[in-house]
Amino acid sequence: MADRPNVLFLMTDQMQGRVLEPDHPCITPNLDRLAERGVRIRRAYTPNPVCSPARASLMTGLLPHNHGVYWVTHTAPEGSGRLRPEKAHWAQKLRKAGYRTGYFGKWHVEHDEAPAAYGWDVDGSMHGERWRHHRERVLADEPAPSLGEPTWHQAAPEGYESRALYGVTDRPPEKRPMGLATDLALAFLDDALAGSAPWCCFVSAPEPHDPFLPGREAMDRYDVEDIRLAPNVGAEHHDRPGAYRKAARAQRGMTERQYREAAACYYAYITEIDAQFGRLLERLERAGELERTVVVLTSDHGELLGAHNLYCKNVSAHEEAYHIPMVAAGPGIAEGRTTDARVGLHELGPTLLELADADPLPEADGSSFAPLLRDPDAHDGDRRTGLAEYHGSRYLFTQRVYWEDDWKLVFNGFDIDELYELASDPYELTNLAERPDQAPRLRGLTARLWQRLRDNGDTLLVRAGYPGIRLAPYGPNVEA
Repeated sequence: MADRPNVLFLMTDQMQGRVLEPDHPCITPNLDRLAERGVRIRRAYTPNPVCSPARASLMTGLLPHNHGVYWVTHTAPEGSGRLRPEKAHWAQKLRKAGYRTGYFGKWHVEHDEAPAAYGWDVDGSMHGERWRHHRERVLADEPAPSLGEPTWHQAAPEGYESRALYGVTDRPPEKRPMGLATDLALAFLDDALAGSAPWCCFVSAPEPHDPFLPGREAMDRYDVEDIRLAPNVGAEHHDRPGAYRKAARAQRGMTERQYREAAACYYAYITEIDAQFGRLLERLERAGELERTVVVLTSDHGELLGAHNLYCKNVSAHEEAYHIPMVAAGPGIAEGRTTDARVGLHELGPTLLELADADPLPEADGSSFAPLLRDPDAHDGDRRTGLAEYHGSRYLFTQRVYWEDDWKLVFNGFDIDELYELASDPYELTNLAERPDQAPRLRGLTARLWQRLRDNGDTLLVRAGYPGIRLAPYGPNVEA
């Protein structure tokens, strides 16, 4: 047992994968150092662009149609959106292998908000008593926070309540959720490091989820005028599903300056998270335990951040929502490497269990990528495809996303489909799905998508052969 590595899992909520690219303006010195010590996976993706389904997939190794959480749990009616209780979680396997486990911060995996039922010895989640007591102590005499400039509220379309998209708060990060989660995790580490058992510490920051509300100190590190906008920020949706255009109305009237302010606030938010995660890494380094610890950084999904005039996630299958950061470092993992292998968030659990030499999950829709982490050069080409599914959030949408090398197919059961060549069009400015010259490629990708759905037991669409619901460009029996 003494040879098993410890595990520090660092998770954010709604963080773009692009922010860890070396030339990106977001300031993340601690995460950059982590990447230098390990492997950064440039094509990591979420199997669902919404918190609860993605987090349930992370914990179970299953896609949403197999674990049962289709929507954000707090919006689901009673009896739906619940995790199937018989599905195993990887924390249960670690605990069986002798690990002490602790979870801190945002949970949002299943309806009851109960990490202890799924393998976590110490519950420091935001709905637990430990969190409540710590929050009351930290904020005992704290005045209500206020927002300063720059700030912007979404008020369109008419009749919806005004809601802040970004602003600058006067409450320091130590007194916000990211700091509270870090405090509780540090207390767990102090206790765990004094013992002899291996441990797993999961720290789930609720940020940089919208609204983007960094403090002044972090915000002052960014010059709004110098923020460069992605080429697709504010782009129109002439050849996309109509729902995308409807969702974009919430940003009606935003100026280029406001796009830049939103980006600066979002990046400053991540800079604050970086500092909090740095506290944890420093604690391990001081204790001489960093080299014995597998450290993972990722997020549940991305953030559109103005891409195609959209923010947050939900309606649209753009890369900004599906592409997530993913870094792993520690014993047995290559150092200072970057890989273009395509890896799903739901495959992290099987990977951690292999690295910990623990029993595997009894069922999984993905596989361990531990061999890739050990030797990226030997396994970089092994993972060329990816599969994600979306069932909607509040509104119901049928959507499947399939990646193959540089190609991306989006099957939209509710409107026109999408096809992108990401190498030449990384910002998805040109939808090729209805181009006659792309018909053979569309046929082949659709055929292989159908096969993946069969392999994963996604029978809902495979059996959709009734005449009125034959909505795919090619049916389940098409040959590539």
